[in-house]
Amino acid sequence: MQKRTKKGKWDHIKAFGFFIPVLLVFTIFVFTPFFKTLYLSFFEWNLISPKKTFVGLSNYIALFQDPVTVKVLSNTFVYILIMLVVNFIVPYIMSYMMAIMLKKGQNFYKGAIFLPYVISLVVGSILYLWILNPVSGPIGLIARTFGIRLPIWSKTDGLVLLILSLITSWKLFGYNFIVLFAAVNNIPKEIIEVAKLDGISNWHIFKDIVTPMSSATGIYVLIITIVQGLQQGFTPIKVVTQGGPNYGSASLTYQSYHEAFTLYHIGKSSALSVLTMVLFMVLLALEFYFVERNVYYEN
Repeated sequence: MQKRTKKGKWDHIKAFGFFIPVLLVFTIFVFTPFFKTLYLSFFEWNLISPKKTFVGLSNYIALFQDPVTVKVLSNTFVYILIMLVVNFIVPYIMSYMMAIMLKKGQNFYKGAIFLPYVISLVVGSILYLWILNPVSGPIGLIARTFGIRLPIWSKTDGLVLLILSLITSWKLFGYNFIVLFAAVNNIPKEIIEVAKLDGISNWHIFKDIVTPMSSATGIYVLIITIVQGLQQGFTPIKVVTQGGPNYGSASLTYQSYHEAFTLYHIGKSSALSVLTMVLFMVLLALEFYFVERNVYYEN
């Protein structure tokens, strides 16, 4: 009995030992930068001067008093909503159609859909900037032959958010689709066949059978889609619009970069970064509270 107890303790020690490399990586690349950012958010600093001035909560107060912050926050929520529709709902439906309804050409379609994921988002942003150019781009030239004059989308409020979201979605769509396709394809086909024999429509099969049985993977894709909405939009914003017009396309991550490395307001940038982290934690908490309880785990 004593030997078993010692062996059990040794197994626990070994198990915790395996966590040490992961904890080291998280400490170096996640926890340390976060606490450093939190520390800098209470100071006024220009990144160059050796002197940092302690200002307490002034950076946070200035942040919430700045109308730009409200605009950037609303832009970020729009990015997340568009990404959830295009990068979560649409690939979920497409994965069902391809796994259950489409019998031929699956490998070709999977490869074609996944291909943009291996292309740099910088390259994709430049490519779409040319394609969607209303003056000299192919879309603009085709529209002009029909007498249609396209707006300059990069200078139009609202439209710029949609286009930048679609550029980001073009890059990330393939990964989300492949993950969801694997989950849907793993559902026993017998269940689907029995439902079809009972006369259940494809919509109800998708809603009442496929979605619950693949919800463990679905919640993962939901989380990373929210993260993508917060983070991945930075690249096309930086490459195409630089936050314009008049902060009409700036997201929280881009605005944090802009405050730090364009305006040299390190304290305000750090406060904005902390606000982004808090927003993500709130969204994650809401997602776990309202969604996680309904997730189906096979075993």
